[in-house]
Amino acid sequence: MEFKVSSQELLKSISDVSKAIPGKAALAILENFLFVLKGNELEITASDSELTLRTRLEVESTVEEGSMAIPAKHITEFLKALPDQPISIKTSGDSTFECRYQNGSFQLPYFPAEDYPDIKGASEDAVTVVFPAQTLAEGISGTIYAAADDEMRPAMNGIFFDIDAASTTLVASDSHKLICYSANDVKSPGKYSFILHKKSAAVLRSILGKDNDEVNVSFDASTVVFSFGATTMICRLIVGKFPKYRDVIPQNNSNVLRIDRVQFLNTIKRIAVCASKSNSHIKLDLKTNQIEATAQDLGFATTAYEKIACDYNGTDMTIGFKSPFLIEILSNMSCETLVMKFADPRRAALIVPSEEEMESDRICGILMPVAI
Repeated sequence: MEFKVSSQELLKSISDVSKAIPGKAALAILENFLFVLKGNELEITASDSELTLRTRLEVESTVEEGSMAIPAKHITEFLKALPDQPISIKTSGDSTFECRYQNGSFQLPYFPAEDYPDIKGASEDAVTVVFPAQTLAEGISGTIYAAADDEMRPAMNGIFFDIDAASTTLVASDSHKLICYSANDVKSPGKYSFILHKKSAAVLRSILGKDNDEVNVSFDASTVVFSFGATTMICRLIVGKFPKYRDVIPQNNSNVLRIDRVQFLNTIKRIAVCASKSNSHIKLDLKTNQIEATAQDLGFATTAYEKIACDYNGTDMTIGFKSPFLIEILSNMSCETLVMKFADPRRAALIVPSEEEMESDRICGILMPVAI
């Protein structure tokens, strides 16, 4: 195997896939990048067996095709310290490869490509759906924080993709809060679904670039493949049944609050400073055209109280929430005016953007109250 390539282009490519290199690999071979050179195209793969990233790079010239697995840490650190210049990589018969550059060279061991696990994608009968890249990135960003970390209910540890003929909804929940992101620009011939682990979703969000227009999503019962540009991401899906989330979305909450989102968010952040560290509870007293927000920690004799002007149409009510959950939801919405709908202090509150901003902000949140 021998080829010539730009050092910075190679560094960029291995950096794109390096997020799949495990911190502690169950198999030592997974601490390596897999290089496969065919013609003038170099395919680079990294995997932790659950998540695989693969990219393609056009090299400047190829002397001899081949494949090898090379230590990820060493090649990455070397390329980061090397100024941009053409480099030549050549394998030798003693299981080492040499990288030559303008003022020197270095050698590293490599391992047979045959030792690298065979990474399989989705099956031939997989379903394929096309997502606008921006929609997919926004959907993940808007829901991932609500995913659980629950060993007893693994289906809650990811984002549920509910794909239908009319639209697609991304959903995440930890039982305390539930967030839905509606994507009306993603449709399919039938009804399908899968659960993407939040770790894989976070990696996908981080590598979706602004120059990507569309993402082809192919999936079967156990695997999903995201393809965009020169990058392919293969993930093992969470097997399980996601709760019937539509059944828990309140339909008849008749007490309606309209308020400036940023003002409300900043108030909750200030009040939460004085909330009890053991439960983070805050109290909201809802009255006509006014909210009174209160938090206290009797153990440390701290109390905070603030009034906010608002548009509230409903019966007077006192309701409590965990402040971190409310702050998360308010922070991850982009609307200017927020609408919260309540039934009573014991049932879930519905949080949505105002009617005027419903098209631009596709997030819908549900938050369970706490006893005050």
